Amino acid sequence: MHPIILASVLGSVLTIVAAAVFRGRAYAGFVGVLLTIHTLVIVGLQEQMLALAPLLIWLHVATLVHTVSLVWARLRPNWYRALVSIPGLYFTAATFLAVPWAIAAAIGLTPYGWWLPFAAAGLGVVQSLRATQEVVDLVLDGEHMPELQRTAVVRRSRKVSPAEGEPLRLVQITDPHLGPFMSVERLRGICERAVEADPHLVLLTGDFFTMEGRGDADLLATALAPLKALEGRTFACFGNHDHEAPRAVADGLAAVGVKLLVDDFTTADTPVGPVQIVGLDHVWAKRSEHYGEVFARLPEAGDALRLVMLHDPGGFKHLPLGESDLVLSGHTHGGHVGLLSLGMNWTSIGAIARMPDHGFWGRGKDRLYVHRANGHYGFPIRVGVPAEESVLRVHRP
Repeated sequence: MHPIILASVLGSVLTIVAAAVFRGRAYAGFVGVLLTIHTLVIVGLQEQMLALAPLLIWLHVATLVHTVSLVWARLRPNWYRALVSIPGLYFTAATFLAVPWAIAAAIGLTPYGWWLPFAAAGLGVVQSLRATQEVVDLVLDGEHMPELQRTAVVRRSRKVSPAEGEPLRLVQITDPHLGPFMSVERLRGICERAVEADPHLVLLTGDFFTMEGRGDADLLATALAPLKALEGRTFACFGNHDHEAPRAVADGLAAVGVKLLVDDFTTADTPVGPVQIVGLDHVWAKRSEHYGEVFARLPEAGDALRLVMLHDPGGFKHLPLGESDLVLSGHTHGGHVGLLSLGMNWTSIGAIARMPDHGFWGRGKDRLYVHRANGHYGFPIRVGVPAEESVLRVHRP
């Protein structure tokens, strides 16, 4: 075995051991699975990899350093993200996509096009670091859908176009995941553009941290500071990762005037009429019972539009039928790996989990919009599923 490949294998083993010693068995198990697959791909494609030895060394070292650094998790400076975290996450994602080529090489076949997964992961980095600003028109048409299914998004466009009547204008911010792909500065810019759009409401649907930024309320408050200008129009719910540091998330939101709703509701007056906003907590088990209890104690919405913030769209089918005009979710990061960039709806999460992964969905007369997310956790990297930064215009017949 070539010395560089041998060093790569030993580096991966030592990283797994360090994860076990300094952080614990659970993290070591996660790291072990990732790095085992990652390293086996490097071994399988070593002939191709060694032709780019300096690049291989940098990317593999970045992968191991980033993995070890999570033992002492904190939000890193931009230079570190650029030289270590993002290259390391890119390389991990690329080698996962390259598994079929590595298998082909291992059984003696020529891995034609072995570079394709690495190019795809490079595109994923771009799609993870930037988002196209768009306007999304959603029509709550009141039509009954006998089962959960995708429905049409009326329009996606780069600019606001005329519409009949004045729609409710929303900005949804979801899954920013402060960390390698979402700096404080980037999230602050997203919030500044949200304020410039002058929406009637801003709804934040959870997952504000990765493990790098977890527990620092000041960082979150700094990133969300522009939303202070829209106090009274900004509301949030918890995502699954927010339960890792609930106090920090609550304090960061409160510092900028965002009202956190945890299985609670409020009513907001908007220029197009009253809106009842419900924020559901994230739960994994007995969701039908949990949501049923929450809705049972809600007052009737009357003529008000009822918006429900539900981080995980997998919970949509567990909501009581007929109780939600529009549910806003995130969590799936749009499906993470898919063909959306080619104009198709297929994504890996939608195919594997068979759940709403992105876009507009219906069940009965209830509607669900799954935002592709402003950020993501870091791994797997986005490929073919760009991040989203949109203004939602909600039309009622």
